[in-house]
Amino acid sequence: MREIILFTVLASTYLMVIAKRMPALIRSFRYQSFCLSALTLIIALGRGQPDLYIVAGLLFVLKVWLIPYLLYRIIKRTKVNEDLGLFINSQLSLLWALGFTYLSWVFSAHLVISEKTILTSFLAIAFFIVLTGLFLMISRMSALAQIIGLLVMENGLFLLASTVSGGMPFFVEIAIFFDVFVSVLIMGLFVYRINKLFTHIDVNKLSRLKG
Repeated sequence: MREIILFTVLASTYLMVIAKRMPALIRSFRYQSFCLSALTLIIALGRGQPDLYIVAGLLFVLKVWLIPYLLYRIIKRTKVNEDLGLFINSQLSLLWALGFTYLSWVFSAHLVISEKTILTSFLAIAFFIVLTGLFLMISRMSALAQIIGLLVMENGLFLLASTVSGGMPFFVEIAIFFDVFVSVLIMGLFVYRINKLFTHIDVNKLSRLKG
């Protein structure tokens, strides 16, 4: 079951890389977050840790429902162009993603001394998600796409922490969820104000305003 969920996480990350429009990117992020929530629930069932049930629930509420809802609402209220504005087109982005996958797998294989393939897979996908989130932040011109890139990086770090240490302390996880949620609210407010002042949220155009 875990292998199927990991494959779905990998597939949803690839979908984000090739997405050309904002709704498709948000939808893929929602799929990825749902898979991480399901994976956390499976780990909670296996270990019998009550706090992991709460973490899985928070993942679902915040990243599967609330944050995508807020992002869709920002798109609707600002009435911005839904195109992501690609510095790197979808085909080249996919090649970059394949390269990230290979590098992540090689790096993870060197980290894991034992023959535990599932642990190597967890680490490789976690590193891949972090690299992909960073890539989305760099290669997309839309401010909303860069917000999603930051959230994707956080998903990767969450999976990495769960793999390496069996999960962070409960209160640390709660604090991180709260920080992420507040950050999205603040960034969403900035995006709304930027769009109101400059009628777009293309960061490439905004950089030309520097004196």
